[in-house]
Amino acid sequence: MATLAPQAPQYTHWSQDQPKHALDHIPGEDGWPILGNTLPLLADPVGFGTRMRETYGDVFRNRAFGRTSVLLSGADANELVLFDRDKNFSSAQGWGSVLDLLFPRGLMLLDFDHHRADRRALSIAFKPAPMRHYTDALNRGIAAQVQGWAGREMPFYPAIKQLTLDLAADSFLGVPLGPEATAINKAFVDMVQAAVGVVRKPLPFTAMGRGVAGRNFLVGWFTAEALKRRAEGGGQDMFSQFATATREDGTMLPVDEVVDHMIFLMMAAHDTITSSATSLVWLLAKHPEWQDQLRAEALAVTGGAGRPLMYDDMGKLELTEMAFKEALRLIPPVPSIPRRALREFEFGGYRIPAGTGVGISPSGVHMDPAYWPDPERFDPLRFTPEAAAKRHKYAWVPFGGGAHMCLGLHFAYMQVKILMAQILTRYRIEIEPGYAPKWQPWPIPKPKDGLKVRFVAL
Repeated sequence: MATLAPQAPQYTHWSQDQPKHALDHIPGEDGWPILGNTLPLLADPVGFGTRMRETYGDVFRNRAFGRTSVLLSGADANELVLFDRDKNFSSAQGWGSVLDLLFPRGLMLLDFDHHRADRRALSIAFKPAPMRHYTDALNRGIAAQVQGWAGREMPFYPAIKQLTLDLAADSFLGVPLGPEATAINKAFVDMVQAAVGVVRKPLPFTAMGRGVAGRNFLVGWFTAEALKRRAEGGGQDMFSQFATATREDGTMLPVDEVVDHMIFLMMAAHDTITSSATSLVWLLAKHPEWQDQLRAEALAVTGGAGRPLMYDDMGKLELTEMAFKEALRLIPPVPSIPRRALREFEFGGYRIPAGTGVGISPSGVHMDPAYWPDPERFDPLRFTPEAAAKRHKYAWVPFGGGAHMCLGLHFAYMQVKILMAQILTRYRIEIEPGYAPKWQPWPIPKPKDGLKVRFVAL
């Protein structure tokens, strides 16, 4: 169990450094001068974390991306940090050094009362009426694209990435993207890649330089759109909901904050759903017996090949949801979650001082045999209600947890269920025997070759 020292917060910004030797009592490695362990961590985050845990235990020190932090392992650590009963772990200061130049004031970069107020204002976009609207847009957009995949052998990742961008534009913005679509997509790609760039300043010809340029382009585009939505009023699309959202005191969010929230949520919906949908397609291609079961479920619920999945029927795709959860376990779209301790605390027998960067690893706990017997095996039945009830609540955290639980998680479930219903009722997904693509683990997992699959009409 962890205990929190009764101290007032000392650190108010991630740029404030701790004393040089503040973490020397924590076992671990600092790596190479300047780079630390950045390169081995980027190359194989799961393998690196496994080696460090096996060497040093569930609490260890690591230096990467120019900062020294403490990594906590296990479901109890996840609960301590994510549930954050004592409001000690700052998401803003954890993600700030990584994302502030790219996604300032996104929900992940807000804490406590400010986060709660903005999250409540933005949650209106995920109420039943807007969700029904998104369902119609998703069914329409996915069907139009998927019906052209018959007989094609294709890299799935770039196809689904373009589709999710188009769907986000339709569902979130209420309008199809015009000539700006390519520039918008490139801006998001550059911003996400910049998040793990080794150079952390926006210098010319660096990943961070490209990322900041992408952000500047999106700010201009979304600002013009936000002002237009406010002038028009109303609208069921997400952007119109955000642009007209009010806080508890009745005041509207400033336009620049609306823009920052929209950019962040568009990125999350665009890139994390692309990654997780690709993971699920890959695993179903490897396990055709599960394809058959999900196909039978989708046909029974929708009534036929290519038919829409209605909003009120989402809960009936139980096997599909379990398979998606298992894909998120095996390949979580956010491999690690950083925070910063505002006050000193204890965990695992160690005193961890105020100002320490603290990390937890979904990819690590998701492969821990203490919670997941035979963890590398694809088994959606791990997520039956009975099995889930016996497991630690924080052993599965692909969407985070606590106050910062992903705001759009139900939208993610909805989009993937509609996608699976449209694909599996039309096609059998096939791969070449023995095919095993290599995955790029950071910043959001994706197959390096795009995932080569074939859609065979039923």
